[in-house]
Amino acid sequence: MDFDEVLKEIGSFGLYQKIIICTVLLPAALPCAFHAYSQLFIAATPKHWCRVPELEPWTPDYPVLVKNLSIPVSIDNSSNEYMACSMYNRNYSDIVRYLEYRTPLQLQNDKVWQIGSPVNTKIIDCQHGWLYDKSMYPSTVVSEWNLVCDKSYLVTLALVVFGIGGLLGNYVFGYLQDFWGRRPSFYLYLILEITACAASAFAWNYYSWLGMRFVVGWTVPAILASPYVLAIELVGPERRVFCTIVSNIAYSCGLVLLAGIVYIIRDWRFLTLAVSLPLLLLFSCFFVLPESPRWLIAVGQPLRAAKILKTIARVNGYQIPVNFVSIVQQKLLTPKVESINELDKSYGILDLFRSTNMRRKTLIITLIWFANTSVYVGLSYYAPALGGNEIWNFFLAGAVELPTYLLLWPGLSYIGRRWILCVSMLCGGIACVATFLYAQKPEIMLLLYCIGKMGISSAFVVLPLLASELYPTVVRGLGMSFSSVIAMIGPIVIPIINHMGQHMLVLPLIVMGTLLIIGGFASLLLPETRDKNLPQTIEDGEKIPLKFFSCCCESTKKTPINRNHSPASERSENYGHRRKRIVCSICKNEIKNYR
Repeated sequence: MDFDEVLKEIGSFGLYQKIIICTVLLPAALPCAFHAYSQLFIAATPKHWCRVPELEPWTPDYPVLVKNLSIPVSIDNSSNEYMACSMYNRNYSDIVRYLEYRTPLQLQNDKVWQIGSPVNTKIIDCQHGWLYDKSMYPSTVVSEWNLVCDKSYLVTLALVVFGIGGLLGNYVFGYLQDFWGRRPSFYLYLILEITACAASAFAWNYYSWLGMRFVVGWTVPAILASPYVLAIELVGPERRVFCTIVSNIAYSCGLVLLAGIVYIIRDWRFLTLAVSLPLLLLFSCFFVLPESPRWLIAVGQPLRAAKILKTIARVNGYQIPVNFVSIVQQKLLTPKVESINELDKSYGILDLFRSTNMRRKTLIITLIWFANTSVYVGLSYYAPALGGNEIWNFFLAGAVELPTYLLLWPGLSYIGRRWILCVSMLCGGIACVATFLYAQKPEIMLLLYCIGKMGISSAFVVLPLLASELYPTVVRGLGMSFSSVIAMIGPIVIPIINHMGQHMLVLPLIVMGTLLIIGGFASLLLPETRDKNLPQTIEDGEKIPLKFFSCCCESTKKTPINRNHSPASERSENYGHRRKRIVCSICKNEIKNYR
């Protein structure tokens, strides 16, 4: 018997599933939101300028005067900001002697030209370190270890290393959860993530901190996938869209909550501990969260699966017989006759590329997955660069995702997957590219950014659902893993693009918008899967053609029907009734053997 049929007999979405999802699986999305994006604030780059030791005694009381005496103003910036990495090459000892004999009132009223105008003075790089604006962040990784100017690339390197860790960790996690099970693998990665992040708060230099961030990056994508996988494996097929939407709502709430934590705690070491140690509470549910019954059946442990199903039935209020475990175990041990040949056959990555149709689907899904992952992570990283209050920008970036999920809920059921995915990506991409026209208008830039974030958030929900309904069952896990692992290259490349955009604010948005538009048009090549049966075998997948690549009558042209060998009943039906002429909407040819 199929597992979903057994699940219907004990409640496919009863009290048990609701308790597990609400108390364990949804809160488990918080570590990902916290640890993936807290680095934006832990390693934030505050405004800074060159430190001049001779003038430091006057810096707290007369900051503007000191800057005017020692720091040149950027000539290519309309806001006339002070240069962050340059200073005047002057005899500051003479300036100090002048300042020492001035009263506070005179110093407040003094002009630069009275002391000695720095015009035409040689400009040099900072010689004695930097001073930092601490109005937003009292301390960050950047200000503590001076990761600015010629070392600013180290901040981007930390994000790249974080992405590399995610790529490798996601790959290893796929094997662990199939070998050990969903539950132990999830808690192993969770304790590793919390420990590494908390330990990074005590890092003694940049490279020790970088090593800890690599370990955190190793765990984040796997922890993100676990709540979703565990949720959909505990409920029936009709509730999987619900679990998809709710999991993403929990993740977005995590982003909003992170903005609130950063608003209260600004010091990077305390912030690191604040987003780590409270997550230890998730281990209080260690003995409540069950192993996935589906996985237990897949690895040949129906007795353990039956005991979990017995617990589910009791909590859901279903009356069960005394020998319930043995009955369910016997049902789960009875395989379907048509599936025997499939169970004896093993599949690998090459099966995703063996046929033309399957190869095109795999490449298109992987391209869209790469675009979505790259842009979602890129826009989240980009929020502090929009100007204004960085924390408020990040709060908006998380909050604007929530309305999209409420619209997706009925849309996926009544409109379908393909067009929602296409429209979401195109709207998000066009909004990002349009920022090029409003680079000097921060309010419009922020509005377009929010539209882009809403578009990519919507697409990020639809794609995994569409992909799971396109990949055949025998290679579904393999195909999903392959596409998601390739997509993890995006978070490695995107920080580099954002770093290149330091001198052109809209460059990263243009790149990400273009990527979204390409992915949006590519999604039109995929077929619609709403209300369609899931393909079970590779052969079933071949019967689902791609749009604009093939049509429904291609296979009929290659294998014409032999009327001489058709059953008598079929021949009589053909001759007794006038056959309706069916024309393919793509190639405009008549479908000869349509039934």
